[in-house]
Amino acid sequence: MRVLTEEALRVEFKKDIPEKYIVNEDLIVTPAARQYLKEKNVEFIVKRENTEKEDECKEDEFEFKEIRIPEGKITPKYISYYSGGAFEQKPEYMTHLFGNKLVYKDDPRIIFRGKLDSLQSEILELQHLSYVKDVEKLSMELQEVLEYVREILRCEVLSEEYSREKLFGLTEGELRDMSHFPKKYFGVGHILPHYKMDEIMLKLNSLRSSSREVELAAVKAFKKENGIERVDIIKALNRLSSGIYILMCKYKAGEYR
Repeated sequence: MRVLTEEALRVEFKKDIPEKYIVNEDLIVTPAARQYLKEKNVEFIVKRENTEKEDECKEDEFEFKEIRIPEGKITPKYISYYSGGAFEQKPEYMTHLFGNKLVYKDDPRIIFRGKLDSLQSEILELQHLSYVKDVEKLSMELQEVLEYVREILRCEVLSEEYSREKLFGLTEGELRDMSHFPKKYFGVGHILPHYKMDEIMLKLNSLRSSSREVELAAVKAFKKENGIERVDIIKALNRLSSGIYILMCKYKAGEYR
């Protein structure tokens, strides 16, 4: 059974991107391949075996849904995202990218998801510390940070656009301005971390640096030969580190007392 993957299309389109791409209906086309065709504005056409006519796919067929298998065909239990090869059992060294598509556990996308998972753990630990130390307002704002990160992960896994525009009610421009000019907004200068800071401030700083690591992991995961995919996620992560730095400035300014 033949499977058309995003990687195969990238190789095929390396020299020239066609206006139309025609496949037989017995070819399995992965969701990533469909999305890639859509991004390149390539008209995707399925040639039906029982007619002479070429039927154009509907727009919603590009969505990340279960792959449509022609009648009488057997759906492989697992499929390699890289080669399209089928597996009866999931190898221990592979994991799900989406659906039944498997990648190596050190695939950049999986590493990125792991970084997001670790970031959530750090947020929860700091939330608990803030709660124990009776800094409830910070705990609540960290909850918003947690939901922000969880939404990034959900959108990445489901291949949805990240559309959340604000954090703490602040726009991208406001987050950037406040993080660049803390003296203007909070009456404190830029923070240079040191060992005499209290535990909450040190953990906020760790959270900020971890968010930067997640952003770098995202760039590595979505960097392709012809540019960067998922700019929406990378942009959201850039806003996140600014937001966490603002929490540091607010804490230093005594706004949580």
